[in-house]
Amino acid sequence: MLKIENVTKYYGDFKAVDNLSFTVDKGEIFGLLGVNGAGKTTTFRMIMNLISPSDGLITFNGKKIDYDVTDKIGFLTEERSLLTKLTVKQQMLFYGKLKSLDERTILTRLDKLLERFKISEYKDRKINTLSKGNQQKVQFISAIINEPSLLILDEPFSGLDPINIELFKSVILELKEKGTSIIFSSHRMDHVELFCEKLVILVKGKSVLDGYLKDIKKDYKIKKIKIEGDVKVSDLKKIDGVINVTKTASAYDVNIKDESYSKNVFEYLKTRNNVTKFVLEEPSLEEIFVAKVGEAYGE
Repeated sequence: MLKIENVTKYYGDFKAVDNLSFTVDKGEIFGLLGVNGAGKTTTFRMIMNLISPSDGLITFNGKKIDYDVTDKIGFLTEERSLLTKLTVKQQMLFYGKLKSLDERTILTRLDKLLERFKISEYKDRKINTLSKGNQQKVQFISAIINEPSLLILDEPFSGLDPINIELFKSVILELKEKGTSIIFSSHRMDHVELFCEKLVILVKGKSVLDGYLKDIKKDYKIKKIKIEGDVKVSDLKKIDGVINVTKTASAYDVNIKDESYSKNVFEYLKTRNNVTKFVLEEPSLEEIFVAKVGEAYGE
């Protein structure tokens, strides 16, 4: 288990992380979210022991993180961190040895991973000759070559097409099933919803929302009714409890203050002849994220 306890980090007078606490259990995928500058990268660097907290404690499996512990951590950074003039094989030998692996182990694992990611033919190619997507695959392999107990994924799908995103998803879920603790960070809320059981949203280094995703959605008051059919936006907006109405390509999304107001909308729909679908939906994580970040900034 990764445990972050009341962690604060200052850079001079600037507070980058403010009294942050969360845990990531074995075999759990945890979402660490926030806009740019929210404190995510600083938090990752503290977990990796690249920088030290100004206050608070970070432990993994009850042990303060040192070089022995970081050998069991994998980190896929948002920015490219590859030595592009090396071949894929040379890169993995370099990274693997940094994680205290012997050459034979590195090469055995590398062959399996290259096959898994469908790039075996690039083993002896220089990284700077590979496409952006294949470089991302190499970067991911470098993060898991040590078979980490804790894996940090910062925008892991950058530069990938839909087919390769599905490949990455399957590998991430396999790692979870094997017991790897995973911290997942992305600006794509649909990806976060797919993977993460628990999450925290940071604004200016401080948690503004945390917990299990299913509970966060359940507790969020504003709900949405999706309607397909012949309705009038002007009529919907007049209904008590309706906050706003958005027309999409094939439907209408009606946001209401809370679930109790849904009956008012359904009463209106009874008066329409050609309504083919109406359903009360939970808010998306993206809607919740925008609302909570907006509240924190006073918008």
